[in-house]
Amino acid sequence: MEDELVILSPEKTLVTFRLAGMGSRIIAHILDVFILAVGLYVLTMIVMVLTMFAPLSMKLDEGIGLGIMIFLWAAAPFAYFILFEGLWNGQTLGKKAAAIRVRMADGTPIRFSAAVGRNLMRPADMMPGTYFAGLLAILFSPRSQRLGDLVANTVVVHEKRPVPTFAVAPHAAGIHPFESKLGDLRGMSVNEYNALRRFCDRFPEMPASVQERLVKEVWIPIAARHGIPSIASVHPLYMAEATVMRYGRQHGLL
Repeated sequence: MEDELVILSPEKTLVTFRLAGMGSRIIAHILDVFILAVGLYVLTMIVMVLTMFAPLSMKLDEGIGLGIMIFLWAAAPFAYFILFEGLWNGQTLGKKAAAIRVRMADGTPIRFSAAVGRNLMRPADMMPGTYFAGLLAILFSPRSQRLGDLVANTVVVHEKRPVPTFAVAPHAAGIHPFESKLGDLRGMSVNEYNALRRFCDRFPEMPASVQERLVKEVWIPIAARHGIPSIASVHPLYMAEATVMRYGRQHGLL
């Protein structure tokens, strides 16, 4: 299970979300259940008063009152989570208090259809009645996803979103020892340079699995487009650093 979700945005910016762990999700769920229970209790009392004690002109038939209560108790748990997550940008009151949010697995805001899908799966997550299936899925899923998340392709992340920033790229001065291996970089764009610079700056902080994925998604396509060779004894990061340094120096960007 990874602690971070790293997204390569269309602008070639690395955006990192910290995945919400089991503890924060349990706290949020307990708060939501409490809020939901209080709300249902109040609504039930209102229906009971209208059924048993209201003036005749306002009194509900007992059968209708019972039907309303059954409907409320059956539908409210689904409606609460679906409406809040779908209309409040992935948060319920409990998630807001716990500073977590549901997003699509690609980092974009949750879609309403995904909020419906992940919450209609709650009965499956609750099997065999203690949320055992959902907790087990969170524990063993690489992105801490319960069954509903897996179906809807969503993740739960901490609310505070790190702003994509980068420090000065490695080897900001002098000549990188692998620059001679690069060849001609005249066809490289500024967007590619920025993507590689962020790649170099963030690479040491990433988990190994994310590093491997970013090499495939960021470095290899750029290297292939510009004929930068792959050297068996040299890690791709060093070649990327050399590329960043040469291009940056040639264009006055360092």
